[in-house]
Amino acid sequence: MMADQNEKILHRLLQIDGNNECTDCGAKCPEWASYNIGIFLCTRCCAVHRNMGAHISKVKHLKLDKWEDSQLERMIEVGNRVSKQKYEMRVPACYRRPRENDPQVLTEQWIRAKYERLEFCLNDRPAYTSGHMEGFLMKRGKEDSRYQLRKFILSEADDTLRYFVKEKREPKAILRISELNVVFAPAKIGNPNSLQLTFMKDGTTRHIYVYHDDPKEINNWYMAIRCAKLHRLQIAYPSASESDLVDYLTHDFAREGWLLKTGPRTTDSYKRRWFTLDDRKLMYHDDPLDANPKGEIFLGNHLDGYSVRIGAPVGAKDQGFSFTLFTPERTYNLSSHSEQDRDEWMTVIQKVLERPLSPQDSSISARLIRKRGGTNSINIFTGR
Repeated sequence: MMADQNEKILHRLLQIDGNNECTDCGAKCPEWASYNIGIFLCTRCCAVHRNMGAHISKVKHLKLDKWEDSQLERMIEVGNRVSKQKYEMRVPACYRRPRENDPQVLTEQWIRAKYERLEFCLNDRPAYTSGHMEGFLMKRGKEDSRYQLRKFILSEADDTLRYFVKEKREPKAILRISELNVVFAPAKIGNPNSLQLTFMKDGTTRHIYVYHDDPKEINNWYMAIRCAKLHRLQIAYPSASESDLVDYLTHDFAREGWLLKTGPRTTDSYKRRWFTLDDRKLMYHDDPLDANPKGEIFLGNHLDGYSVRIGAPVGAKDQGFSFTLFTPERTYNLSSHSEQDRDEWMTVIQKVLERPLSPQDSSISARLIRKRGGTNSINIFTGR
């Protein structure tokens, strides 16, 4: 009888605003709880809590486990909203708070930072917010697939991220932080603690792939880049709100995957390419870990002659799940491995085409045009 009563109380607690989603990632309908902290959790975040150990977080299922009165009282006393006031009191604005289905390393380090390291309860600011960071990362070679230990130095003051083949020599490359995007890339690289750095170089996109054995370290590098970008944006745009600037720090790729693609002629055969949609750049590669894309397609606004349609154009071979991307310069014949995959590609591309161009978008387009030389925009992008 008492068990039934406790279950009803837990059910009522879940109806309270804030308790109806996971306190750590926002997933709806949490089924677990940490009864010593007093919070409601999803299954995925609960696993991280369990791995931290019962000395930090004690977890129970809301329905399948037996609840004692004292444990229930703790849940009534705290709850998600009160817990956030304590454990998220000093989260830096540049810190990316994970959402449902975000990379595991991001979610896990967020949880450990909150409850294990008490990172956001202390007065001391985390080291990754200082504007300077240096350390060693394993970096994939540009010409081969081997990963080598390289020293990286981030300097917010200089707007640079440098890496060195040998510590006491000149840097192998100097990247501008303000032009850098960084994404977690565990599936692609095959390491859970990995990043892909993407930036423009000589009018084309360059990718760098790195990892570290320590998940905290790779997460700190990710946050350090975001923090440096935010601080520089705050100087450049002093009247802009912090919340608006945060949207410009880093962005995940809208979609990646294999597609078949022909050359510029309708008679050209289809070839398998790895496609990455990075904001308005649709890049294609021979291999997912290529240092440079084989070609780049700038996606403008639908009012300027850009569109995507199902099927192959007249005269072109239809591979079964084909779709066509039209730009003012060229028509691209593409094909997917399934109807669902094709529809999902078309949906994300259409969303980009419907979005108005920003000044930053126009700047990227202009830099890509210069890469192809001259004023003839027909040769903006590679036709391979």
